Amino acid sequence: MLEYGQIFCFIFAVSGQGFLARDITFENTAGPTNHQAAALRINADLSAVYRCTISGHQDTLYVHSFRQFYRECDIYGTIDFIFGNAAAVFQACNIISRLPLPGQATVVTAQSRDSPDEPTGISIQNCSILPTDDLQSKSSTVKSYLGRPWRNYSRTVVLESYIHDFINPQGWSNWVEDQGLDTLYYGEYENYGPGSGTDGRVAWAGYHVMDYDDAYNFTVSEFIAGEEWLDSTSFPYDGGL
Repeated sequence: MLEYGQIFCFIFAVSGQGFLARDITFENTAGPTNHQAAALRINADLSAVYRCTISGHQDTLYVHSFRQFYRECDIYGTIDFIFGNAAAVFQACNIISRLPLPGQATVVTAQSRDSPDEPTGISIQNCSILPTDDLQSKSSTVKSYLGRPWRNYSRTVVLESYIHDFINPQGWSNWVEDQGLDTLYYGEYENYGPGSGTDGRVAWAGYHVMDYDDAYNFTVSEFIAGEEWLDSTSFPYDGGL
């Protein structure tokens, strides 16, 4: 276990290429009152993280840049706890929202794509999006969302995943007023569970209920060319839908 409790401190930061992590806990113990306090930052191409726990509150996991893959990980946080501008795929992970400070909402993702030409985004596939018990007990008063646009071309999709009913029916939240609402790409495909219904979702131009072809663009094989490099890691992965 790697842990520390200082605000704005990355407990573990990786640069380079080919970073692999397995069966490790990365934890920032700063607590919710210290605001941004990341546990793990990765800006290394061809990175893969398997069966790890990544735990914090606000801004837990900074998927900074390049191609990244997460499999069977437990990721905990409150606000924007998966954030950054990598091309990142999460498969078979438990993504767990914690109770925030009074007056705050929880937000799973804050993707920061700046340009429509960037091949980046967050793809959450075959995962479970869940609350902690204390958040669930207050879900009638604490709003929770799948994501919000940190930059104008923010791109996040949720595919074939279980969504608990603590997620607000709107699904997604704005950042500042109407920033990025027409230019972002947020999508959902074949999700299930009591929070997965799309009838009450936001009516933004950038929100999409995806079809098979749309969703396939965000798979391991298409989005991060995973079949070209993940076999060498020995970590399991699903190439398609």
